[in-house]
Amino acid sequence: MHNHVMPTYARFPLTLVSGKGSRATDDQGREYLDFVSGIAVNGLGHAHPAMVKALCEQAGAMLHCSNLFHIPAQQQLADRLCQLSGLDTAFFCNSGAEANEAAIKLARKFWFDKGAARRTIITATQSFHGRTLQTLTATGQDKVKIGFDPLPPGFEHVPLNDIAALKATVNDETAAILLEPLQGEGGVNEAADDYLKAVRALCDETGILMLLDEVQTGIGRTGEMFGFEHTGVVPDILTLAKGLGGGVPIGAMLANANVATAFGPGTHGSTFGGNPLSCTAALTVLEVIKKEDLLANVREQGARLRKGLQHLKDRNQRIVDVRGQGLLLGVAFETEVAGIIEQCRSNGLLLLSAGPKVLRFLPPLNVTAEEIDEALTILSRSVAQLEAA
Repeated sequence: MHNHVMPTYARFPLTLVSGKGSRATDDQGREYLDFVSGIAVNGLGHAHPAMVKALCEQAGAMLHCSNLFHIPAQQQLADRLCQLSGLDTAFFCNSGAEANEAAIKLARKFWFDKGAARRTIITATQSFHGRTLQTLTATGQDKVKIGFDPLPPGFEHVPLNDIAALKATVNDETAAILLEPLQGEGGVNEAADDYLKAVRALCDETGILMLLDEVQTGIGRTGEMFGFEHTGVVPDILTLAKGLGGGVPIGAMLANANVATAFGPGTHGSTFGGNPLSCTAALTVLEVIKKEDLLANVREQGARLRKGLQHLKDRNQRIVDVRGQGLLLGVAFETEVAGIIEQCRSNGLLLLSAGPKVLRFLPPLNVTAEEIDEALTILSRSVAQLEAA
């Protein structure tokens, strides 16, 4: 292994070098069914022909252009995302953490411009919002904060789906409530529809802002373009990344017109954000999702995968729960799942965890029924092999 790369990842003993669709190939020529998808990034799978064509053409024209100039693909992407989400304006960056940083800054600047003292952001326990100092402080998991003090002030955490606890925490210093409709990193924990509706009502009543982090759930992952569409609730600010670029780094923060006026020239920026290449990638992802009717495929294959996982649960007392939406599903076990992940990898299936006791499934949005069945067969065999050992 290379000694000059900082060891910030506990890497699997595997080197992936190529892929096609839902399959990835390692440096030894072995093929795997990839249900990690770059952690919900490769929504179109590997080497989708439309993506390859669009990126090659754009690379031959222009890779990067400063945001001091107008960028046609950026404007087209902003128009498309606002049309799809019902929000009014977009800011582009390079990652989910950056999108959440922008959302937090915008919420605080909104209240600053009003002359109000509201600066505190309330988030949920077990949430995950990024690795920058501000977004890891926003994250409702203590393990990511160890060793990085002093942490920036201005964040409170309450249990997910506990509206009473949330109401008790809101005060005249609260600027916004930041939530994931479905927590990915924190254990595949769903925010209940009634809870999100109650949060929206609370924000409307108090005037504070509702922020939704859809870095992992957005761009079709749950069977709708955005996770909030399952409830009919529309946030004031929305953050996106991961699947938006299909593998090319891009993040986005969308906001309604009332809130967006708080950002003007010089208030925020990103050198690489919204460059021609990344915006072309995102436009291609959105085009393919529509052309290939992938939202319907996510709903169909997600239901197939969930049914198979539920069947496995019915036959295995160590499985506590099957949960999630669309093609972001989790299987909670009584014991840690690292061994299952390793055994599945040995049998040709790539999975990851969401906490020590939850298996997470993130296949591409265009995964086939045959590939779902193959994954279920490998998982069932792997669990049986471990239990027999």
